[in-house]
Amino acid sequence: MAIDIPRIPLGDWIENGLNWLTTEYSNVTRGIADVTVASIDWLNDVLMWLPPGVLLVIIAGLCWWIANYRLAIGAAAGLALIWNMGLWIPMIETLTLVVIATLVAVVIALPVGIAAALSERLYKLIMPILDFMQTMPAFVYLIPAIPFFGIGSMSAIFATVIFSMPPAIRFTTLGIRQVPGELIEAADSYGATRTQKLFKVQLPMSLPTVMAGINQTIMLALSMVVIAAMIGASGLGSEVWRAIQRLRPGDGFEAGIAVVILAMLLDRLTQSLRKKRKE
Repeated sequence: MAIDIPRIPLGDWIENGLNWLTTEYSNVTRGIADVTVASIDWLNDVLMWLPPGVLLVIIAGLCWWIANYRLAIGAAAGLALIWNMGLWIPMIETLTLVVIATLVAVVIALPVGIAAALSERLYKLIMPILDFMQTMPAFVYLIPAIPFFGIGSMSAIFATVIFSMPPAIRFTTLGIRQVPGELIEAADSYGATRTQKLFKVQLPMSLPTVMAGINQTIMLALSMVVIAAMIGASGLGSEVWRAIQRLRPGDGFEAGIAVVILAMLLDRLTQSLRKKRKE
């Protein structure tokens, strides 16, 4: 005889919680949305005000200065291909979303990661939460974004920040916790305060690991920004989504190639910054 087990209404609880948050804190979310959208529009306007050729040269020069001439040549060739395919404006829109989402994620993640590294109790509390966040399918993060911020770029930023933040927290915590104990003891013997140890010993020693976390955050942000085209985010993701809807595989592959070029450029730049910090 089958036993009828009552179903736990977990979905109803989550939906009611989201409805309560969107009702009670609508002014807060509206204010955050206004500031974020204004930042997105400003950065888009600045980057689009520059002629594509000028911005291409600036980015190539930045790559040469941070890395080497090979990356500069590769960046120039890749960006020239994006320009030639008519995807320059969508590329700028995607880059803007990635930059703003990464900045917000890092600003939140660094203090949380530092606090988790210095507090064993907080570390044990936050690690399961990060496991949950990293194993949750990316599409699920789009669901709560819409009730809070509606359709558009703000929802994309919200979902991207939540999705891309865990690596920055993990790597920051890992880097600080891996600082050799001998260095901490030496700082203590010289009478260093907790703040001095953090800013003069732990953070400088952990910087390469922290940069690796930021690199992963950028990569996750780019992947999520492309997925966020499903909720109205502009950029290369919308070009892919439009190609799928219209059954135009060629256009979809062109937009996908542009995403790959942008991802490789951002990855190589952050890796070069990390190597410079090591040296």
